Amino acid sequence: MSTITLKGNEVNTIGTLPSIGTTVRDFALVDSGLNVKLLSDFDGKKKVFNIFPSIDTGICAASARKFNEEASKLDNTVVINVSKDLPFALGRFCAAEGLNNVETLSDFRSSFGDDYEVTITNSPMKGLLSRAVIVTDENNKVVYTEQVPEITTEPNYSAAIDALK
Repeated sequence: MSTITLKGNEVNTIGTLPSIGTTVRDFALVDSGLNVKLLSDFDGKKKVFNIFPSIDTGICAASARKFNEEASKLDNTVVINVSKDLPFALGRFCAAEGLNNVETLSDFRSSFGDDYEVTITNSPMKGLLSRAVIVTDENNKVVYTEQVPEITTEPNYSAAIDALK
């Protein structure tokens, strides 16, 4: 279990992020067209998993925008935004914001949050995903993780991007 905070109040997740050097687990997430996306859909690419509670909050929206901007500068890399939001809300947000350089996927009917150990177990946000970043190489080996300690703050974008170099 990881202990993080929400506006200074203690919040726990179901576990801890995957360790550096381990291989991330497969997933079945849903895109805005209700298509299932698997880890294998991104074979051969470096991956930045931008995980957050909800696209309808300012910090989550900011992280999606920032990683979209950064992704356009990266070769052979995909940014995968993941939240429990419904695919329709994620699609609407991306269309309104013009986010074309990221994959925004929903965990609304999968076990991603539990498998990647980012599901929040207590607080008013129980059941949502914590704010975290997981970066992998082309072979799905973890090269960087960040469990953001305070949900209302942005992740360390530079460290995540630098891990890809």
